[in-house]
Amino acid sequence: MDSKRLLAPPAPIYVASHQEESPHPDLENLTPSSTTTDRSPLSLQVPSSPGGKSLAGDTLRTRADSFNSTAETTRSRADSFNSRAETARSRGNSDLTTLRSRFEGDDLSTEEALRPDKTNEKDFEVENSPFAFSPGQLNKTLNPKSLAAYRALGGIYGLERGLQTDLVAGLSVDETSIPDKIDFEAATSPTASKKPLNARRIIAQDVIVTDHEVKGQYHDRKRIFKDNRLPAKKAISIWRLFWNAYNDRVLLILTAAALISLALGIYEAVGQPPDPKEGKSVDWVEGLAITVAIVIVVLVTGLNDYRREKQFSALNAKKDDRQVKAIRSGKSVMISVFDVMVGDILHLESGDSIPADGILVGGHGIRCDESSATGESDAMKKTGGAEVWQRMVEGTATSKLDPFIISGSKVLEGVGTYLVTSVGVNSSYGKIMMGLQAENEETPLQAKLARMANWIGYLGTSAAGLLFFVLLIRFLAGLSGNTDSPAKRGQTFLDILIVAVTIIVVAVPEGLPVAVTLALSFATKRMFKEKNLVRHLRACETMGNATTICSDKTGTLTQNKMTVVAGLLGTDINFARDIDLSDEDKTLLTFTAAFDRLSPDVRRLLLQSVAINSTAFEGEEDGKATYIGSKTETALLTMAKEFLGMGPVAEERAGVEVVQLFPFDSDRKCMGVVVRLASGSYRLLVKGAAEIMLRHAALELVDVARESLDTTELSEAAWTQAAANIEDFATQSLRTIALLFKDFPQWPPAGAETLEDDRSMAKFEAVCRDMAFLGVVGIQDPLRDGVAHAVKKCQDAGIVVRMVTGDNVTTASAIARQCGIKTEKGLVMEGPKFRQLSDEDMDKMLPNLQVLARSSPDDKRILVSRLKHLGETVAVTGDGTNDGPALKMADVGFSMGIAGTEVAKEASAIILMDDNFSSIVKAVMWGRSVNDAVSKFLQFQITVNITAVILAFVSAVSSSQMHSVLSAVQLLWVNLIMDTFAALALATDAPTEKILNRKPTPKRAPLITTNMWNMIIGQAIYQLLVTFVLYFAGYDILGYDSKCAPLDQLTDAAMHCTDTMHTELNTMVFNTFVWMQIFNEFNNRRLDNKLNIFEGVLKNYFFIGINCIMVGGQIMIVFVGGKAFQIKAIDGTQWAVCILCALPCLLWAVVLRCIPDLYAKVVFDFVGKIWLAVARPVMKVLAIIFRPVGKALTAVLAPTKRFNKRTVAKLSRKQAREDEAYGKGVAAADVEAADGSGSEMKTLASPTTPPQPRNTSAEFPIQPPPITLTTAN
Repeated sequence: MDSKRLLAPPAPIYVASHQEESPHPDLENLTPSSTTTDRSPLSLQVPSSPGGKSLAGDTLRTRADSFNSTAETTRSRADSFNSRAETARSRGNSDLTTLRSRFEGDDLSTEEALRPDKTNEKDFEVENSPFAFSPGQLNKTLNPKSLAAYRALGGIYGLERGLQTDLVAGLSVDETSIPDKIDFEAATSPTASKKPLNARRIIAQDVIVTDHEVKGQYHDRKRIFKDNRLPAKKAISIWRLFWNAYNDRVLLILTAAALISLALGIYEAVGQPPDPKEGKSVDWVEGLAITVAIVIVVLVTGLNDYRREKQFSALNAKKDDRQVKAIRSGKSVMISVFDVMVGDILHLESGDSIPADGILVGGHGIRCDESSATGESDAMKKTGGAEVWQRMVEGTATSKLDPFIISGSKVLEGVGTYLVTSVGVNSSYGKIMMGLQAENEETPLQAKLARMANWIGYLGTSAAGLLFFVLLIRFLAGLSGNTDSPAKRGQTFLDILIVAVTIIVVAVPEGLPVAVTLALSFATKRMFKEKNLVRHLRACETMGNATTICSDKTGTLTQNKMTVVAGLLGTDINFARDIDLSDEDKTLLTFTAAFDRLSPDVRRLLLQSVAINSTAFEGEEDGKATYIGSKTETALLTMAKEFLGMGPVAEERAGVEVVQLFPFDSDRKCMGVVVRLASGSYRLLVKGAAEIMLRHAALELVDVARESLDTTELSEAAWTQAAANIEDFATQSLRTIALLFKDFPQWPPAGAETLEDDRSMAKFEAVCRDMAFLGVVGIQDPLRDGVAHAVKKCQDAGIVVRMVTGDNVTTASAIARQCGIKTEKGLVMEGPKFRQLSDEDMDKMLPNLQVLARSSPDDKRILVSRLKHLGETVAVTGDGTNDGPALKMADVGFSMGIAGTEVAKEASAIILMDDNFSSIVKAVMWGRSVNDAVSKFLQFQITVNITAVILAFVSAVSSSQMHSVLSAVQLLWVNLIMDTFAALALATDAPTEKILNRKPTPKRAPLITTNMWNMIIGQAIYQLLVTFVLYFAGYDILGYDSKCAPLDQLTDAAMHCTDTMHTELNTMVFNTFVWMQIFNEFNNRRLDNKLNIFEGVLKNYFFIGINCIMVGGQIMIVFVGGKAFQIKAIDGTQWAVCILCALPCLLWAVVLRCIPDLYAKVVFDFVGKIWLAVARPVMKVLAIIFRPVGKALTAVLAPTKRFNKRTVAKLSRKQAREDEAYGKGVAAADVEAADGSGSEMKTLASPTTPPQPRNTSAEFPIQPPPITLTTAN
């Protein structure tokens, strides 16, 4: 047999004329004989585990398993129809066509249904595959949805055989390579033999299975179908980053000028005779030095960008990973979404985000939102694959049948299991995502600072342009008397151009957006260590300005470790844990004594209410057997296990036939299940919020000690006593859950309203009335350690904390008081009353609202909307599927990493990995730290900009040789200090709790506050004063005039001495200027008016290291810079003068901080008005002057621009080819990784998060608020 084959059958498959044997014979014996469809009762039975031990099963799997068994039975019994169908086919096709042509593509043959498209023929070719199907054939079921392709693959049972899996037990944890092969005909043939009992890969109950044991396995599945990962967008190469850093117009102009200067210098040194007075020319050194400086700037910028990209890639890999529930070797286990394989059986629950394509095995009430995957806005009802196959066999299948589960969609309601058929790049969602891998988002603060950088750059460019024209006019005016050589005069002109361009380089603060990126990358990495996973960068900076937090209670303020501690059985048996038996109140019993009073029938009823009406299941966490699911349900299961003698959940559910499920609904605050009794009648079991359930109760048990379940009318006294118990539990901060039941002779009950699309299913509201009251339990959920302190810190920081919970008013108020949220003047309101308020009334009461009890997700959304309308910056926590709109609408949405659904996580901006409120406080601190870091850098850079530009401009204009005191290379070194070193140093200060001792910054606050302007202008004045004194008067002050002969003697020695002294003086000006920036960097570590600028400096190793580099670099430049930097080494006395002139800027900062902000504001407002009055006409004149210059410059640079465009286009095409090759070759890499140490998460991304549009304003019209920076007090 050829090792490479096209997996498609040569001829159509027809239904066999003999009875097909069921592949699940062990389930047939446990199933009612009646034919079962998706609307029929579901039997909760599971196969026995080896050795008589039960499975660690769960309600989802067992309900799905029972569906398999019943559907299999009907399929086997319906095979008699196959014979008739085949006979009909042989006798004539007309009747068969009339009977069977009910869905699109029904008339297609198998070959036509699975025919490859021209674009994906390679997906149909596999080498040495042990499976019956190729990835391409499996994809035909979903591209688009095709029942014809599903039939051609043999339905759910053909897929089970062809993928060598098990619909009940899932994949084996021991599977590596698969020695036995199966071909297409054997898998899809209806004559396939039974699967023997011992073929089920079911492991014993006491064996622990974790996701760690499956790593490195499933070799053949990875090789053929790949794993559930998308190739991460190939990182930008470091060479591309270097090119991007260099591809700046200003740097290109500077490079051209430097190269021309270098060429002229070399020509002057080699091609011209040396001047006897000056010796051999070394003017080429400056051109070379500028070129080297540009290379250094590009290298540092590129490496900085590369480091940032690596950090964000690592964070994105962590962001995409999550845990999903799978069945392997018959046990429910939690595995990484990256480890999902084709052939896996996965659980489905309300709120899940589907990680891979597949076919529904079975379940109940599954409805999916496929809008993100298909654009279909309606909720899509799913039908089990077994029923669809049966309907096909019977000839009653229609196009409305939909067993297809699409990756990227969301489960809106229902529970079930499904068979995975496509993962990763082969899944429908994976194919979409491969074309949607977007660039990193730009945050509002980055955009805001980019605009400010442009504005500052325009001013700097104007200054440079003015300087160039002033010096050019002087140069042209002196040409007539200039006796220098042409090369020398050309060099002089280039010096003028280079100085002007270098001023532009310094003036343009390209480091501002970079500083935000550095601060965000540093903050997000540290926040991840503190249990905050940032999904959207804008949330990090926004959280620093949050003014209100609307927090859930369960799991956020409390530990989410729930325990039943008290209860009421019937209306007269009260019990509690850890009671004092000597208490005079003899009616209060222990758990054991209370449950011992129950008759067997009541115990069985109570056990069913807890075990059957539940979605929790048995599994493992951290290697220990436990219950997995809602903490409320796990608390009830634990109580049943300890005091009702409940065995494994799977066994308790095995003998019960479920007719209908009512999943938990956050609006009605309850859930229910309908079971069929042995007598043929039906029983509705309901549990939910106690005070709401009590309203539906009209009956009670006559006596809980009686054998029968006789009921009587619930008297007013009994109702009042039950309500009092519920109130009492609530005042003790207990969550109260009531249990109700009611028996019906038939289902749906006669006269009850049913679902429109399924008349065999009753509406919950139509049947949940006049229920029998069984009891109430009080569940304790202790407060998290430190939550009260965390709430207090938020309040001290000016953040209003509100509790939004589904608990009743009494419980919510009690817990809010313990947390410190509820105060004496605080308002508590219930959701139903809240939503009835008008907008005006709501806005009036919101400032005092502290607790919103019995709230629905829609109440939370309304609350967020009104708070934002009032100008608040709102943070919201949420864990449920219905919390998605509120999380999206909030400025910052926090989802729960442990208890949250996937829908909630996708709608949120930050995931709390520990579900802890204290982690929100950490997010506030880091958000403020990001804003502070940017403010510090902004304050530092604008100071340097003002000083450097004015100093260079004035010194160049006043110089007889038209040279700036700061040469081009020196200015590039200053620019490197400003844009890279300072950003690294000032963006890495970790926040302390003192950062919470101030109010949030208003949304409309300016980027530069009054005290920032105070420091900027004050430091710029001091630095300019010192440097101008040194430059203009230093020659006399330092006594240089006495060291050299008078200039009127014009001797060579005198002129040389004078030039040397001037060079030394310029060196001192440059050295003093740099040291003032180094000292001023310490000043900028604080934004407030407090004086301790060294606080925490020893904890910031980045700051210490960067300053060591700057100090070392400056010392080295002064001593060995020489001709390259146009400086001369200075002695100890001169070094002392430089340091002593620079050091007082620390003391000057103290003086500036002592000036009240109010006085400074008055001065700056006055100066600002004068500045605007003068600047506006000047800018208009400059615009008129420079517009033709700009056009001319654009024309000159057009060839360079075209070259750059062509180069970028070539790089982009090359990158695209590499990405395509990378995507095609990812399978081999995945297999190698599987053979080695398992999956590498660093370079791969998950395909499980639905695509997020870049502009979500169409769906959520409320836009994020403008981001502002914090001010000092």
